[in-house]
Amino acid sequence: MANRYHGSDPNSASVTLAKLQNPVKQSFDGVNNDLKEVYKGLNNYSKALDKKFKDKPLPTTDYDALSSHSTLINRAIAMHFLREGQFSVASTFLSEAVTKPSQFLDSETDDPPNSLEHDLGIDALKSETLRKQFANMYYILDELKNKRNLLPAIQWARANSRILEARGSNLEFELGRLQFIWLFTGGLSGHGNSDMVECQRQALGYARQEFGHFQGRYLREIQQLTGAMAFCSNLQRSPYRQIFHNRSAWEDLANSFTREFCSLLGLSADSPLYIAATAGAIALPTLLKLQTIMKEKRTEWTTQHELPVEIPLPPAYHFHSIFVCPVSKEQTTDQNPPTMMPCGHVVAQESLMRLSKGSRFKCPYCPGESHPRDAKKVFL
Repeated sequence: MANRYHGSDPNSASVTLAKLQNPVKQSFDGVNNDLKEVYKGLNNYSKALDKKFKDKPLPTTDYDALSSHSTLINRAIAMHFLREGQFSVASTFLSEAVTKPSQFLDSETDDPPNSLEHDLGIDALKSETLRKQFANMYYILDELKNKRNLLPAIQWARANSRILEARGSNLEFELGRLQFIWLFTGGLSGHGNSDMVECQRQALGYARQEFGHFQGRYLREIQQLTGAMAFCSNLQRSPYRQIFHNRSAWEDLANSFTREFCSLLGLSADSPLYIAATAGAIALPTLLKLQTIMKEKRTEWTTQHELPVEIPLPPAYHFHSIFVCPVSKEQTTDQNPPTMMPCGHVVAQESLMRLSKGSRFKCPYCPGESHPRDAKKVFL
């Protein structure tokens, strides 16, 4: 009976085990070969990362103009939290900045907590009014961008109409125009092209009700909107196609609203902390290279009020006009402003005084002669 079962035969058991062992071993060998390729790829990736992102030390703080102004940095951080709608985080940050001043003060300053609270502008940042303003801004933006609801933004623009008009802003009309387009294209009815007559009626009714006080300033734009009704059956091929089929219209209007809303609060449209951090990240490679060259040539950066090299920032990060004197090759400052001679050429004030020595002198760029008192200060 025992011979009927292969398990009772030692010879057959070893053969069975050998048959089972070979496929398992082949499978493990295949896995190991595949892992070798994975490990090889990981090693190459690590080498590529090390080659691309070399481990360089960050610039020293020897030339850090803000090292003695930690309160300004803390205020910028707190304001960034408020602007992003992180009200609880901003409150905690401000509380700890006051209750634990040793973590926020420089070693050279011994300002008491009350002084730090005053410098940070805690009262202004903790103001319930300011928080409500930003909460209202985010509510309006959410309605505008995510729900295609322009009414909260239109109501805000109406409430601040005089201020916006005094600033030369066209936000109120742009909101009304997009509302007209939204109604014209079936936004309210939701029927789309199935009931264009009703959509036109709603849009025309809105235009009659709201566009009356805009005619003096935006008559041409209003005529374009109403004239498009003649092409309602084929707007895609009409002269008004770009007006009614602008994919970026909602996003552009949201950005315009944010800019105007912050302007009325006396703030920039973008977070100063974000702008400073982004500009610093762009400038960092150039400054690292400069630091290496200065160390090799044993030279020093002699001023903190201007950069020793030009940093190519994007146009969106250019906020102020600058003037570089063509004589001294130095950027003008409030203490050394640009001055224009009667001939129309402009040089820095210090260059003007060196050229004139207090008497009449010849312009370095044309035959014209003038006296220093004839030069006029140029305001950038």
